[in-house]
Amino acid sequence: MQVTETLNSGLKRELKVVVPASDMEQRLAGRLNDARGKARINGFRPGKVPVAHLRKVYGKSFMAEVVNEILNNSSRDILAERGEKAAMQPEVVMTEDEKEAEQILAGKKDFEFVLNYEVIPAIEVQDFTGIKVKRQVLDLPEDEVQAQMERVAESARSYEPRKGKSEEGDRVTIDFVGKLDGVAFDGGAGEDQNLVLGSKTFIPGFEEQIVGLKAGDEKVISVTFPENYQAAHLAGKEATFDITVKEVAKPGKLEINDEVAKNLGLESAEKLREIVQSQLESQYGALTRQKVKRELLDALDAQYSFEAPSKLVEAEFGNIWNQVNADLAQAGKTFADEDTTEDEARAEYQRLAERRVRLGLVLAEIGEQAKIQITDDEMQRALFEFVRRYPGQEQEVYDFYRQNPTALANLRAPLFEEKVVDHLLSQVNVTDVKVSKDELLADDEDDAAEKKPAKKAAKAKKADDGDAAEKPAKKKAAKKSDAE
Repeated sequence: MQVTETLNSGLKRELKVVVPASDMEQRLAGRLNDARGKARINGFRPGKVPVAHLRKVYGKSFMAEVVNEILNNSSRDILAERGEKAAMQPEVVMTEDEKEAEQILAGKKDFEFVLNYEVIPAIEVQDFTGIKVKRQVLDLPEDEVQAQMERVAESARSYEPRKGKSEEGDRVTIDFVGKLDGVAFDGGAGEDQNLVLGSKTFIPGFEEQIVGLKAGDEKVISVTFPENYQAAHLAGKEATFDITVKEVAKPGKLEINDEVAKNLGLESAEKLREIVQSQLESQYGALTRQKVKRELLDALDAQYSFEAPSKLVEAEFGNIWNQVNADLAQAGKTFADEDTTEDEARAEYQRLAERRVRLGLVLAEIGEQAKIQITDDEMQRALFEFVRRYPGQEQEVYDFYRQNPTALANLRAPLFEEKVVDHLLSQVNVTDVKVSKDELLADDEDDAAEKKPAKKAAKAKKADDGDAAEKPAKKKAAKKSDAE
């Protein structure tokens, strides 16, 4: 096999590979010889089929297998010999001339092809022990735990039917039918729906018009869906709802005791407190982690400046851009609504894609040098956790990932990244700073983001944990009706 470098520009490489016809013939001969002892052909005893006859019957298909074997293995072997790592699978360019291809399969012509690829740049890991980051830590206030316990207990609050007009805080049971221009729309109806007046669980203006109604009352109310409503076909539209009140119930006293806890499926009020506190600590801990990780990545971003492989950047930008346009379409908005233009947004997201790719390569190199590994147990736990997101489809999703190495690698990537971040945080200078809840929740880049030409891009950068698959916010998976 003869390899000639025909392009070496920046990270781009082009190699011309020539496999002499004699080498192809040698590989084919080996296959034919192996097949001789296994082939079963009428008129010949097992193991006695002449090689010339095998060549006549199987020569072309065996040579095609030889070509595929060379293509599958050559990229890996050639790059290993050159000491290079390709950013993506090299592109293979072969002849499209049918006559030439026939000659190659017939063993009468050298097999020539071209490999196009970009190399991963050599990254010299710099000393990161001088990096300084602040880790915001919240001392969970007792009143926060109490308030959350009350919100949880609210779902177990008892209600008693009452006569007379409904008041704020009452629970009403209603039937409703939503209409646009007098025509009922999909998702706009509900029966026996419980609604606590003042809970603001339905669209603005809905609950207020039910206050004062009593059981048996019927009323037509008018509301306007918010401009940013999740269903684009309803956003900003005026609608009416035919309301029938079936019951009005007054709330019982809000109590937090063992009986309430048992109604929630827990052993005691103390167990409820323990679970609520643990959940809050986990939530705020995740935010602490996100912020300190962002600081760390910003510091690394300032340390490393190198050309990122364009194909990786292009792929990352494509993922981001597709999501941006999907979000805009779902919200029924345009770039103008976001105080930017498409060109400005493209430029901002391009910078974000380059940052993500560059940081990803840096973290990968740091992790490789630190010999960080993901164990089978860690992968198994991550897979089980992912599968749980698809109730009813667990086995199907599990089998897909177990049988698809590429998909499984996508689960491995964020695990690896988090372990690299843990390694870095154990090496850099981390100062814990106690903050209030408001300080932890505050985003010190909000003002700057609002001033940037592409606000959403700026916010995406803030939420960027180095993993493009992670989203800064999660949307509700489902809704009860379009009145909510």
